[in-house]
Order: sequence, then C-alpha cells, then structure tokens
Amino acid sequence: MTTTLDRQIYASLLGQVQPKVIESEEENELFLAEVDKLMAVGEDLTPEQLQLMNLLVFLIEQFEDQHYQLRPASPLDVLEELMAQRELKQKDLVHLFGSQGVASEVLNGKRAISKVQAKALGDFFHTDPALFLDL
Repeated sequence: MTTTLDRQIYASLLGQVQPKVIESEEENELFLAEVDKLMAVGEDLTPEQLQLMNLLVFLIEQFEDQHYQLRPASPLDVLEELMAQRELKQKDLVHLFGSQGVASEVLNGKRAISKVQAKALGDFFHTDPALFLDL
C-alpha cells in the first residue's frame, strides 16, 4: 500500500534536515540524532515524518556498512576476548593445553588450536567448541 505524502510538509521536513549521502562520522551522528528525535514521537509519526526517518535510516545504514565492517574473528581472537572478559592469563589455561609450551605457542599464534583443545576450551568457557577451530 502506497501512502500519500503531503508534498509541502515533506519538503519542509527535508529542508530542515537536509538529508544527503553521509561522508563523515559527524554527519552520521547528526542523522542518528534526527532519527532518535523521530523515534521519540513513537507511533504518532506522520507519513511525512516516517518517510524522512526511513530515508535517514537508509543513509545511515549505507554509511555504516561501508565504514564499520566487522572482520571475522579468528579462533585466537575469540580465545583472547574470552580471556580478557574473565581476566585470565596464559597460566590459567595451561591445564587445557597440556603444557606451558603448547599454551604459549597457541596464544602467540604459532600453533593452531586442536579439536581436543577446542573441546576443552568450549567446556571451560561454556561455548561452542567450533568457535576455537578454523572451519
């Protein structure tokens, strides 16, 4: 279903916000603030306000998709993050790797995590062991 917009009201809203392709973090923050204002209106948005909000969200998503791409986490990245969250040191995981030397090699990226170690890490951190394997 197509909603009919009042062109004058919509043009006025466009003139106030002046949406455009976002080129900087500052512009992104500005448009995010405008979306927040519109969302605060809640379900009482006019069709014109809703159209403007949809346009701003589209522009924000385009900018963020280009500038905030997440890279896939490696098994070592996952392990390091879980250790940091729990304030663990290498010595706290030695028992999972079997020796200080193996733990050191894994945590220094010189050795991959084995399936047996991934299972032990999954049990220890209560996560899926697959997080610790390059698949």
